[in-house]
Amino acid sequence: MDILITHGRLARTRSVHLRPLQLWLMLGALLLALLLLSGTVYHFVFLKAVREGWPVVSQIVGPVIGRDAVDRERYLRENVEAMALQLGELQAKLLKIEAVGERVSGLAGLKREELRALDEAGRAAAPASPAASGPGGGPFVPAPAGGAARLEQLMQQLDLDADRQSDLLVLAESRLLLRRLEQMLVPSIRPVEVAVGSGFGFRLDPFNGRTALHTGLDFAAPVGTPIRAAAGGRVIEAQHDGAYGLALKIDHGQGLVTRYAHSSEILVRPGELVRRGQTVARVGSTGRSTGPHLHFEVLLEGVQQDPARFLALGERIDADLPPRPGEALPGPGRVAKGR
Repeated sequence: MDILITHGRLARTRSVHLRPLQLWLMLGALLLALLLLSGTVYHFVFLKAVREGWPVVSQIVGPVIGRDAVDRERYLRENVEAMALQLGELQAKLLKIEAVGERVSGLAGLKREELRALDEAGRAAAPASPAASGPGGGPFVPAPAGGAARLEQLMQQLDLDADRQSDLLVLAESRLLLRRLEQMLVPSIRPVEVAVGSGFGFRLDPFNGRTALHTGLDFAAPVGTPIRAAAGGRVIEAQHDGAYGLALKIDHGQGLVTRYAHSSEILVRPGELVRRGQTVARVGSTGRSTGPHLHFEVLLEGVQQDPARFLALGERIDADLPPRPGEALPGPGRVAKGR
């Protein structure tokens, strides 16, 4: 294709030769320019005219553009309202979780100072809210239509609150597990599932008839009856021990030791770790004994204690309940040693 360019002041005529490919490229560029121009006019002229109510242009293009704008605005408003309802439900659920977290933290023994420090740390990480400062509260009111920015801000706040409550529950869980572990190391289950025959305290000695202190609990049972560890720990002695006969001692830490005397057989060795409820020996009548039974002792810092006070905690541990506030383990009351 040839294009001739002439001008009155020019002495000659110029000729421009265009190939088919160049012609198509020029047409494509022209079409693209027209599309960009139309889009610019639509967005920056027609839409602005409708929004600001220009006298002539708004009346011409308003019926065409206005319907799409109204539909789009209604769609956005409906979505914002649906998000606001969902946000209200999430906030209600978070309030329930917060209440549960407070109860669990109380059972776990978390102090108010620890909770306050955790809450302050979470609030320090949260962005400052321009709405208000100081104490606040009240029911949740969904944001009005067009409040997408406010909804986003509330969602971010809910996310931070959820993270803070999650941290609180994790901390409470760790405390409960630690307390549970400590309780598992306290002698709290009967080594033999039979009634107690002779309790802790003074009694008439079965051999000489004189008053003497009985330093443990006797569980009468047939020879060979399994004996369970009253708590988890480490075996420190498994041998014949004078009047105790064939005896087993388990160290539970914190100065607590249990002794299982008059056994017919010991199933564990010194240094072995045993778990709570594990069969460690069998009932016998060795040593200073009048018949087959288990003599069970609990020693705290080497001093015999009343095992019944420890076994009383067994029901609470089996129910996975932490001790009541202020409940403590039996103290190391000093008593005379005896068998």
